[in-house]
Amino acid sequence: MMRVGTVLALLVSLAGGAVTSQAPELAQQYRQRLNGALEELAKVVARFEEDAARHTLRLDEALAVYGDAEEPFLRDRGLSMRRVIERFERLEQQSVRLAELPPPLRPLAVFVNPDGDVLKGAMQDFEPAVPLTAHGMIWTASGLLAGFGLYKGLAFPFRRRRRAARVPGR
Repeated sequence: MMRVGTVLALLVSLAGGAVTSQAPELAQQYRQRLNGALEELAKVVARFEEDAARHTLRLDEALAVYGDAEEPFLRDRGLSMRRVIERFERLEQQSVRLAELPPPLRPLAVFVNPDGDVLKGAMQDFEPAVPLTAHGMIWTASGLLAGFGLYKGLAFPFRRRRRAARVPGR
């Protein structure tokens, strides 16, 4: 018959494995949303660059025109466009980094430095997947080990008390 501690260790380990097995799928769904956002931002930035070029302005010059405008609306619009361009550049860099990483490391890159809007959307629409890939199994195994280690760490103080209570003569 299995002891309660063994059953708890198994359950916590399985829960850890189940949770971490989804990391590659979350990274994949994040990456898909990231690339979708990049495509849309690229269109906005390209249109802005085309408009600037039609007036013989470079991108930085067009932004400066907005910044120098007397009308507050135009200055605000210039700031908005500057933020769009900066976000586009950040997402582009992140997309390149994710593409260069081996699949088992992609979840770490997502967790370390995600784009808040992209991650929020990925989490809202997240659908778990069965980990049938090698990197899915790596994450499952790491979660199983982490869950088992967590259980052992939490159970350790209680095991010492139980052993002390069993010692004869006390």
